Amino acid sequence: MNLARFPRIRLGHLPTPLEPMENLSKHLGGPRLWIKRDDATGLSTGGNKTRKLEYLMADALAQHDGAGADTVITQGATQSNHARQTAAAAAKLGLACHILLEDRTGYEDAAYARSGNVLLDLLHGATISRFPGGTDMAAAMEARAAELRAEGHRPYVIPGGGSNPVGALGYVNAALELVNQAAEMGLRIDHLVHATGSSGTQAGLVAGLVALNAGIPVLGIGVRAPRPQQEANVLSLAQRTAAHLGLPEGTVRAEHVVANCDYVGQGYGIPTEGMVDAIRLLAEKEGILLDPVYSGKGMAGLIDLVRQGRFGKDENVVFLHTGGAVGLFAYPDAFGVG
Repeated sequence: MNLARFPRIRLGHLPTPLEPMENLSKHLGGPRLWIKRDDATGLSTGGNKTRKLEYLMADALAQHDGAGADTVITQGATQSNHARQTAAAAAKLGLACHILLEDRTGYEDAAYARSGNVLLDLLHGATISRFPGGTDMAAAMEARAAELRAEGHRPYVIPGGGSNPVGALGYVNAALELVNQAAEMGLRIDHLVHATGSSGTQAGLVAGLVALNAGIPVLGIGVRAPRPQQEANVLSLAQRTAAHLGLPEGTVRAEHVVANCDYVGQGYGIPTEGMVDAIRLLAEKEGILLDPVYSGKGMAGLIDLVRQGRFGKDENVVFLHTGGAVGLFAYPDAFGVG
């Protein structure tokens, strides 16, 4: 598995730390909890999309017979962490950035519509177009790309979440990074847990860890889709990523992909009591800020599973923090400060 053969632009502060959460572990009475700090990747407050963008932006600059794209287009929910990091990467590389935001929550208050990630999108110089929930966002991006081509531009379309086989290479690389860190620390990782949405993070981790024969099971805590759909999405992308890597067909199988979608609540981006409690607990016990859409619900799931006794008291469980704490500013009412 030679990742060096794929174009990559260094955008992140890597490797990210792998740290024990001793206070939280003690508070919950075990297992031994660790956190992989992908909120510390450094690009516009950090987050997991930076790893994907290292490969996606390199691919963008290799397009058009080497002339490179001059514009990137992507989409996401109003408070998209991916959009914010894409805007920052485009700014760093001197590219224009067009962001298409879909209303997936129905929230209309100013904090949600204009603060948090939206504010940073604009500070990075991106242009924003807004669409109602249920819009075919892939078609909307292609329509925008066609307009730009007609104007003489060279657009590059990045799917929501950066989740395609090129973007997933970022988390194949993260799997390699994590395994190396654990080896250096003498740490046996029994479980890896993270929030899963657009599938690219989990698909890359699964493909990478299976290719490395690491023996580390990955559990995705879903934030949007029902379990059958989420697992099917992850499996499809993990298999396409494995093919992109040149791995033999059948390397990634259905049993490698597990998602728990019991913590979504009323829907994507809609707060839950468990999410609020998890964010408060991490902030108070570890001084770590989670986000309300992804890592907060992911941690809520992990904490509940710990309390259910799903992990052995002496097992080592790593939570991968996907970033996005800037999104907290879009949800003041959820934390009683609106």
